[in-house]
Amino acid sequence: MTNITGIVKQSDHETIPPPPGCASGYIQTNGIRLHYVEAGNGPLVVLLHGFPEFWYSWRAQLPALAQRYHVVAPDLRGYNRSDKPESGYDVATLSADIAGLIETFGEREAAIVGHDWGGALAWSFAILYPDYTRRLAILNAPHPGVAVREARNPRQMARSWYVGFFQLRGLAERAITRNDYSMIWRTFRSADREHAWLTDLDIQRYVDAISRPGALTAALAYYRQLPRGSFLRLSPMRTITGPTLVLWGEQDPYLGVELLDGLNQWVHDLRIERFPGAGHWLNQQEPKAVNDALLAFL
Repeated sequence: MTNITGIVKQSDHETIPPPPGCASGYIQTNGIRLHYVEAGNGPLVVLLHGFPEFWYSWRAQLPALAQRYHVVAPDLRGYNRSDKPESGYDVATLSADIAGLIETFGEREAAIVGHDWGGALAWSFAILYPDYTRRLAILNAPHPGVAVREARNPRQMARSWYVGFFQLRGLAERAITRNDYSMIWRTFRSADREHAWLTDLDIQRYVDAISRPGALTAALAYYRQLPRGSFLRLSPMRTITGPTLVLWGEQDPYLGVELLDGLNQWVHDLRIERFPGAGHWLNQQEPKAVNDALLAFL
């Protein structure tokens, strides 16, 4: 494992034990402290989770990718055991968090893999920090240019109703926390009613993480910066020239497959792999297929 100034290895007992062969620690970056789980040696791969998750959503990818790479899955700003400042949830600041993480691990570039909000951040990072992005892999998250294009599409607006709801400060928090976070339970369980790939313990771990003091409001802050147009300031027409892989579960109830249409307008070196039977939580629902696709691409 890497041992670099700015990285603190974790010696106390983990609330959630990392997967076999993985370790956890803290890193100082961009003025805050991020918790992370890592494994392996080799070129750096950074895994960025979505809402309402944390490093744990990559539990199946960490050991698999660690066979060839140094894999780091941080808890993003505001999530789980990372710092929860009042500000800094715009994509520019979040991207600077990741750039600082790469630098602190002693690297000049990394492969960036992101899902959901982590995917939105990965797109943004590749636009803002192209020299830091060796390769880019996205799971069910739209490119900013496509997101702006589809923002007024009635079908996508209906799918994304929750974005407007999350703008209601206080009300959204109360609704989500009501009945022991029953909204979180319903969200995850509706994706896997047969308990095929998501156990009750898995869901409880997500609830435990988002219920840490300040975590829910911080997670909602990602959505609350959207009306301020931080994605628009990314110059949506700017293209990504590095190798890019997009993995997409076509049964996603939140993000329609039309978000893949015309993507090559913004991405020069693009590969798209569709999963007709999978939904939004692709890396957890189809871990082996996702691992195989990532290993082949990376």
